[in-house]
Amino acid sequence: MLTIPPEQLAFIIEKAREFDAEVAPMEPDPGSNPTDDGGVSILEDRPDNPVREELANAIDALDDFQKEELLALFFIGRGDFDRTQWREAMQQARDVRNEHETEYLVSTPLLAEYLEEALSQFGYTADDFRAGPE
Repeated sequence: MLTIPPEQLAFIIEKAREFDAEVAPMEPDPGSNPTDDGGVSILEDRPDNPVREELANAIDALDDFQKEELLALFFIGRGDFDRTQWREAMQQARDVRNEHETEYLVSTPLLAEYLEEALSQFGYTADDFRAGPE
């Protein structure tokens, strides 16, 4: 069904979940280090956020058709379509694709949940796509 490599889809879901768990910074420049603040700053969404960068890079690494598939999964998981409307979801993805899709997907709250919901409609879980032992 999908041309997105399963491991890459699992990675995107994992990174989207990590990124979604982050919160706005408490202090813009706390002047402390992770040891001093108990590592709490790891969960803060900062401009130089490595999780955001990894997620964006993983999406950007997809070819055009794979990006359309990712968008179609997103639409299905969000409830715009159901699994029987895959062709319509793909057409919508083709219609809306542009150079801003990565930013749009990365900045969408609950991206991981939407993708997992879409996979579940097709009878899969994100665990089905993970490579190797955890």
